[in-house]
Amino acid sequence: MPLLNTHKFFPRFQQHGHSAVLAAIIALGISACSDSPEVAAPVSDISFESRQESEAELVDRARGIHDRVVTIDTHADINTGNFTETVNYTMNLDTQVNLVKMAAGGLDVAWFIVYTGQSTLDEAGYAAAYANAIDKFDAIHRLAEDIAPDEIGIAYTSDDVRRLSAEGKQVAMIGIENAYPVGLDLSNIKDFHDRGGRYMSLAHNGHSQFADSNTGEDAQDYIHGGLSELGRQAVAEMNKWGIIIDVSHPSKDAIMQMLELTRAPLIASHSSARALTNHSRNLDDEMLLAIKENGGVVQTVAFGSYINEARRVHLEEGRRSLTESIAASLEIEILPPAEIAQLSDAARAAYETSIEEVNAQVRARVGAEVNATAPPATVSDFVDHIDYMVGLIGEDHVGISSDFDGGGGIEGWNDASETFNVTLELVRRGYTEQQIEKMWSGNLLRVLDEVQAIAAAIQAE
Repeated sequence: MPLLNTHKFFPRFQQHGHSAVLAAIIALGISACSDSPEVAAPVSDISFESRQESEAELVDRARGIHDRVVTIDTHADINTGNFTETVNYTMNLDTQVNLVKMAAGGLDVAWFIVYTGQSTLDEAGYAAAYANAIDKFDAIHRLAEDIAPDEIGIAYTSDDVRRLSAEGKQVAMIGIENAYPVGLDLSNIKDFHDRGGRYMSLAHNGHSQFADSNTGEDAQDYIHGGLSELGRQAVAEMNKWGIIIDVSHPSKDAIMQMLELTRAPLIASHSSARALTNHSRNLDDEMLLAIKENGGVVQTVAFGSYINEARRVHLEEGRRSLTESIAASLEIEILPPAEIAQLSDAARAAYETSIEEVNAQVRARVGAEVNATAPPATVSDFVDHIDYMVGLIGEDHVGISSDFDGGGGIEGWNDASETFNVTLELVRRGYTEQQIEKMWSGNLLRVLDEVQAIAAAIQAE
């Protein structure tokens, strides 16, 4: 008679290293009740302590797994001032990610982000955004091709990742956060692909020409109802040229429409589970299940207010209270969006100027008065989100990201040098090396392979 699957029926024992003990106990019970002539070993011969893994052994096992798997962080923001001949990532700069910290923490691959903040939807805005994007593309290439080609290379395919890792190099990949720099010229999507971009989001914090943003959720203030017509065309162009669609910032309607339109799997490059932390940047169960059906991956993000509900509530309520207090001291009334929309152009401009003064004082005080007193978010909170999503959508659809140098960082994984702590917590929870490899890199690289294969097929059509 086969043993019961103790990992399935007794997951808590598995998490705490007692699965071997449990299996032995179950085996004894089965043997005692069996008609088999085989005689089970007496209970007194089984040492409970001998079956336990010591802390040192667990850490050693986790270290071995961490060293063997390829570790990929799908979201690390950059400042191009750190990509010069005299100041660059070969130095241990005061950044959460650089080559020194990556080596110390065993982080093999960082997706450096071509990020552009949302501004006006006009020719001047698009031109400035494009220039910003090209500056960041050029900076990443400068690091890998001119400054430190012996230390880091740019990967364009999963084979590149494995080859560069085998050569002992660290690996850069390029993600595009906000398609705003594309402007109205969809040929820029191929241009960005040719420059190395391998995923792109159609919106960030603010509605773009392509898609509504999650930031419209509170006031239900949207301009497209999801995707614009140009956004629908952009989905097809991204499929055609092999750029993964990233759904981490658009609105829910936009995300669901992208899932309906895309011919390839997509990702959320840095999002977590809304069921655990009720932030509009997180994905609810309907979105998570739709991404599973699509074959995509959700890269769980180590951003404190996205993974710890108590922290999120503290920050939200603290910022609101501080804003109201400052506005009152300046004798400025904060208007709801519906009333702002009814103002004349001149009145609206005057209101926005006054609110900017409020916001400036909030920015100056929020760190010491709100952020500093918030409950910490930890690696355990982070892996709680991994656990939840693995339980809901399966281990083939969950990955890992930090959002370092863009607001990410938590207690235990506050920069790339602490990357091992994530693997250690996964091992403590009972994940196998195969599962950990999938979440660190296998799932994401599988999506990249599929996106590139579909692009080749579309181009052949």
